[in-house]
Amino acid sequence: MTSAWRKSTIGEEFHVQLGKRLDAAVNRGELKLCINNRGVRWGRIDVAQAVWAPLTKADISELRLKAGDVLVCEGGEIGRASVWRAELSEAYFLNTLHRLRSRRAYNPDVLAAFLERWATTGELLALVGKSSLAHLTKENLLRVPLPVPSPEEQQRIATALRSVDHLIASLGRLIAKKRDIKQGLMQEILTGRTRLRGFSDPWKELLVSDLLEFKNGLNKASQFFGHGTPIVNFMDVMRAPVITAERVKGLVSLSREEIVRFAARRGDMFFTRTSESVEEIGTAGVLVDDIPNAVFSGFILRGRPIAPVNTTFLAYQFQLPSVRKQVIATASYTTRALTNGGSLGRVRVLVPSADEQTAVVAILADADAELAALERRLESARAIKTGMMQELLTGRSRLLVEAAS
Repeated sequence: MTSAWRKSTIGEEFHVQLGKRLDAAVNRGELKLCINNRGVRWGRIDVAQAVWAPLTKADISELRLKAGDVLVCEGGEIGRASVWRAELSEAYFLNTLHRLRSRRAYNPDVLAAFLERWATTGELLALVGKSSLAHLTKENLLRVPLPVPSPEEQQRIATALRSVDHLIASLGRLIAKKRDIKQGLMQEILTGRTRLRGFSDPWKELLVSDLLEFKNGLNKASQFFGHGTPIVNFMDVMRAPVITAERVKGLVSLSREEIVRFAARRGDMFFTRTSESVEEIGTAGVLVDDIPNAVFSGFILRGRPIAPVNTTFLAYQFQLPSVRKQVIATASYTTRALTNGGSLGRVRVLVPSADEQTAVVAILADADAELAALERRLESARAIKTGMMQELLTGRSRLLVEAAS
C-alpha cells in the first residue's frame, strides 16, 4: 500500500525572511547587487533585473543568497517563485521578495512547483486569505499547508518537472532569438536598406493620409456583447500585424445599419486608439480574412485604403521603431494616451512598388509562421507541465522506488 504524504506547513519546513527595505532617508552601506520581484519569473531568475542597493554589514550577513534558496514574490503576482541557482557569485534580495531556505532538506524545486500550481489554480489566494490580495505577508506564508513526500519521491518529482522546465526555457530562448532575427530583417527590408533581388525602383515617402481613410469604431453598452456579429477588438489588434478570422472571438448585437456603418472588411487596417500606455497606441493590424458582418470596436480606428497599397506591408511598417516614434510623437496624453485619424495620417512611411510590397510581405509572413509554430510548441509544453503538476503534486500519480525483489 502506498503511504500518504505527511502534512506540514511552509513555516515548519522553511526559514522565511523578507528582503532588504530600501529607504532613501537611511541610504548607507556597501553597494551590492540585489534581486527584486521583477527578476523572479516562473522557472527562472532574470539577473538582468538586479539593482544595486546599499547594504549594512548585518544585511550582508543575513541576506546573501545561497544556491537552493526559493525566492517568492511578496507583491504583484503574489507567490510567483523560482529557485536561486547561484546565477551570480554574490547576490542579495530586496523586501519585494521572501527568501525560503529549507530547514529539513525539503527539495526547493518541489516547493516552487507547489507554489506555481497553487498560483495557477487560485488556491494560493484562498490559502493566504482575501486580506492578502495585494501582499503576501510572512505570517500568512508561514501558515500555508505543505505536503511532504519522501525525499526520494521529491527528487523524482523535481527531476520530472525540471525536464519540462528545460524544454520551456529552451523554446523561450529560441523564440526570443527568432524575434530578434525578424526585427533585424524588418529593419533591413521594410526601409529599403536591403533590396530584394530583382527590385531597384526607388521607394516613395508618403503620408499615411495619402493611403488610408480613417473611421472611429462603435461603442455599445455591455449588455450587447457576447452574442451577435463578430467584432474586431483592441486585443485582436495588439496581437498584430495579421488578424485572421480564427483570432476574432468577440461578438456584439447590432442593427443592420450599424453593421454597415462599422463594417470590417478584408484588407482593412486597424489601429489601437487609446491606452494607459503611450507605447500601446497606434499599434496596427490588418484583417486578412473575410468575416461576414464583422465590425470594429470603439477602442480602435479603421484605416481603409483610398490608394493602391498592400495593407499587410503597411501594418508591418508600423512595427518599425522609426514609425513608432512618429506615432508616439503625434499622440496626446491626459489621463490616457490617445491618437486619432488626423494624427496617424501625418505619419510618413516608405512605400515601394506593389510587386516589391508583396515580396516583402511573403518573407515576413514566413518568419511569422515559424514564430507561430514555435509558440504553439511552447504552449503545448506549458500544458504538459500543468498536467504533470496536476498529477504529481496531488499524489494522483506517484513516483516511487520499486521494492527490491
